[in-house]
Amino acid sequence: MEPTDGSDALDPAAMLALQERQASRVDDIFTRPTIAIVYIWGVAWTVGFLALWSASDENPWFTTPPTVAGWLFGILMVGGIVSSSIIGSRISRGIQGAQQVQGTMYGIAWAIGCTAAAVLGGALFSAGMAPELSAIFYPAIYSLVVGLLYLAGGAVWRDRVMYGMGIWIIVVGMAAPFFGSPGNALIMAIAGGGGFLVYATFLEATRRRRAHRSAV
Repeated sequence: MEPTDGSDALDPAAMLALQERQASRVDDIFTRPTIAIVYIWGVAWTVGFLALWSASDENPWFTTPPTVAGWLFGILMVGGIVSSSIIGSRISRGIQGAQQVQGTMYGIAWAIGCTAAAVLGGALFSAGMAPELSAIFYPAIYSLVVGLLYLAGGAVWRDRVMYGMGIWIIVVGMAAPFFGSPGNALIMAIAGGGGFLVYATFLEATRRRRAHRSAV
């Protein structure tokens, strides 16, 4: 066995490559679950809002019974919340320090925002808001909450793509009511759910490119 002088261990290029591979692996730990969450919400919004739209006479291709559409939408939304909470809690287990605090506070902000939107809607409904108006209000208010939370997340983590996604969700949510009900549900399905799916696909492509560079 030939003796070594340790120059390989101190080679700057090798050390830099090792650091990049380690950073890529750590980043992958957080990126994969994030992509899964975005895909889940993309499917939930697309299928759920399409179901609501198909429960009306405006759908020329197929009709879903209103009760079935309502239950399907509710199950998808609850499933999205539960699965996101489970996946998010697993991510936070590997975080320590300031990032853990940021992640925890951000997760709580989602719960507060969604709860506040539900309480506001309930109050308006009790005050006499018609069911036809509630079908427009709820998608819009939740889009506003989700969009603002994406804006906050993009600002905190300096993620311009996430920030841009927040802007898109707000634009979709504010534009959809102008199409009335159930036209707003179709807009939410295509532009909202589709936007989540495009965003998740972009994140996955970026992750694969980063992994490929670190492997070379």
